[in-house]
Amino acid sequence: MTQKELFHIAKDWFHQQSWKPFPFQKETWKAFLQGKHGLLNAPTGSGKTYALWFPIVLDYIKRHPNYKTKHKKGLKAIWITPLRALSQEIKQSAERVTQDLETQMTVGIRTGDTSTKERARQKTTMPDLLITTPESLQLLLSSKGYAKVFQDCSAIVVDEWHELLGTKRGVQMELGLSRLKTVCENLRIWGISATIGNLEQAREVLLGPTSEALQNSILVRANLNKKITVRSIIPEKMETFPWRGHLGLHLLEEVVPIINKSKTTLLFTNTRSQCEIWFQKILEKHPEYAGEIAMHHGSINKETRIWVEEAIRNESLKAVVCTSSLDLGVDFAPVETVIQIGGPKGVARFLQRAGRSGHRPGKESVIYFLPTHAMELIEASALQVAVKDNAVEDRIPYLNSYDVLVQYLTTLAVSDGFYPEEIFSEIKQTFCYQGITENEWQWLLNFLVMGSQSLKTYDEYKKVEVEPDGKFKVNNKGIAMRHRFQIGTIVGDATITVRYQKGGYIGSIEEYFISKLTAGDVFTFAGRNLEFIRIKGMQAHVWNSTKRTNKVPSWMGGRLSFSAQMSKLLREELYTAELEFKKQSQEIKSLEPMFNKQREESIVPQPGEFLIETFKSRDGYHHIFYPFEGRGVHEAMSSLLSYRIGLLEPITCSLAFNDYGFEMLSDKPIDIQAVIDNNLFTTEYMLADLQKSLNSNEMARRKFRDIAVISGMVFTGYPEKGVKMKHLQSSSQLLFDVFRDFEPDNLMFQQAFTETFEHQLEEGRLRMALERIATQEIVWKACTNATPFSFPIITDRLREKLSNEKLADRIKRMTKILTK
Repeated sequence: MTQKELFHIAKDWFHQQSWKPFPFQKETWKAFLQGKHGLLNAPTGSGKTYALWFPIVLDYIKRHPNYKTKHKKGLKAIWITPLRALSQEIKQSAERVTQDLETQMTVGIRTGDTSTKERARQKTTMPDLLITTPESLQLLLSSKGYAKVFQDCSAIVVDEWHELLGTKRGVQMELGLSRLKTVCENLRIWGISATIGNLEQAREVLLGPTSEALQNSILVRANLNKKITVRSIIPEKMETFPWRGHLGLHLLEEVVPIINKSKTTLLFTNTRSQCEIWFQKILEKHPEYAGEIAMHHGSINKETRIWVEEAIRNESLKAVVCTSSLDLGVDFAPVETVIQIGGPKGVARFLQRAGRSGHRPGKESVIYFLPTHAMELIEASALQVAVKDNAVEDRIPYLNSYDVLVQYLTTLAVSDGFYPEEIFSEIKQTFCYQGITENEWQWLLNFLVMGSQSLKTYDEYKKVEVEPDGKFKVNNKGIAMRHRFQIGTIVGDATITVRYQKGGYIGSIEEYFISKLTAGDVFTFAGRNLEFIRIKGMQAHVWNSTKRTNKVPSWMGGRLSFSAQMSKLLREELYTAELEFKKQSQEIKSLEPMFNKQREESIVPQPGEFLIETFKSRDGYHHIFYPFEGRGVHEAMSSLLSYRIGLLEPITCSLAFNDYGFEMLSDKPIDIQAVIDNNLFTTEYMLADLQKSLNSNEMARRKFRDIAVISGMVFTGYPEKGVKMKHLQSSSQLLFDVFRDFEPDNLMFQQAFTETFEHQLEEGRLRMALERIATQEIVWKACTNATPFSFPIITDRLREKLSNEKLADRIKRMTKILTK
């Protein structure tokens, strides 16, 4: 069958649906049928699924002209999705095509939610098209005879590739693809990605930087210019708008009319606890929404989440308060409006959420930005610019993640075993391990067999055996079973299952929150008030309570930091505060009362200025610095600066930071002139000073816990019988101390420090920020009181120390002084 005839089949099908294929869909079909690999850049809701399902089916039709009457069973294509929630929708799209075209192709799903019965059926007969996750793909690679399962697979599509890139799940995917390239003849690899800053690099990571696949590949851009409308919710009385906060509840009444005029509205919050609070408060103030409003976040049980997703599709909900659990591609056509509560911290995340509304080709996406405090209106203005210019962040890929490689090699050893020479040549083709040396490779092989130099006397670390022919193999069934349970790279804090006393499952909460509760304590979770009874094993038993409470679980997932792109946009918007009024955005204009107050005590910095403010209060001497670089960079910069100041004169200070700047609070004044004169913002000896200044050992220790789990040094326990976090911590800390004292060149130990500096403290961004400050004029303002700019930083510090009631009183007093 010719390409023209195949295209005719596709166009006919589109015509029957009253659709017309987009040029990017036809371009993708053509490239795929020519045997090319590629990356498709298309926004959510643009028809990207059909851009790649169709050529897979057309290719099958081309190779099997009698496809309507004869059918050869077996796996022919794999569709990887990072979110299990998407798999059902992808399956429906695929089946619609295969059934309408009268092929006999079957579509199956294999994720953590797949039943044992279905898995057993797949073991005997794989579906033609398999929808799965990166973790489930690795589990398939850990089964005996996997090569036979994959041998006829001719296509693999990695959906939402931008979500995997720059994470260890992405590395896991790179390794899986490196194996499939060898096992499957004529495999075509395709990725689908939303717009990111480094699309070319994303294609390189997907296909391998030196691979033949990359040479024979194409980057297809949809170029649909989807219309996104951003509206800021600006309070009428800016004078009374708070200068700090993180919940945004003071604007709740502004949200109600937006919900009322839309078919369905998604309210995105940045944290699960904020999600719980907003859901409760809306129902408290507006009980008429009962049954029409729901909540969705990752810790609520699966059944509830699926019910909420279905209810959105069926148009039976007016609003859903949610977190990033609804960020990705689930197709919710009825959603007309999205509200983002508080700064999303990144342009890509904001665009992703905006795309949840108007989720159809050609439809407009509408997103409202609700600021939780005044400074966030600058962020709102910056996001308007970002949306207009489509200025999206890069996703920086990982390099040399030894822990993921050890897990992958163990996976291969658990199945049919592997020969090191063959696998080494495969992994050298990946982006992550392109620079791995022969010495590092030998160290890792030795680690699999002996457990590393300082652990070789302990049998539990000797997992892999070398057979006489040189094959590396796991022969111990217990080791194999434990490894399969632990496949994956997402290491969260230990969670405790929350159940009713009589057995109903509600969801899961992190162990550290539950450990603070005593019998009789009432807390809010999954939209209900629950009374804690007791902990039994890894389960918390509760029953419903009518008591009111303000206890809401907080998750250690913690606070997001501004991306580099967001920081740059924010600074540029802030600088417009000094432009003439008509050149300012609506948001910047609305902040004029705050800027005027700021100018009374200090300045609003301009491009060539770096602002430092000092003042004294009953807490001590405050020294506030404003790099506007994001929380992560400020954490590192404040530690670096306090260490360098300590070299000039002994001083004790506590540090606080947010996305705008950082505070040093001390019991005596710091000589700011000495800071300026001694060039303490220099990048010279930056890394050495940073290692001395921060408790880098402690930070690396936390990273090492994840590395120890991923590499299999520490076992997290069997399902429903998890190992308690304190035991996990003590096991990984013990290993960390052993390596520090006796084996400092251990690759896993070194990786913990590399990840701490490169990913957590963003060493590269810190260097660039210091270089920028070196070119600016340092403006030091000695103030009499806290300024509007310093207010959110100071209250952030207080929030970590004081109870909610005490904090509210304290902020009232501070606001009074400030607004005199």
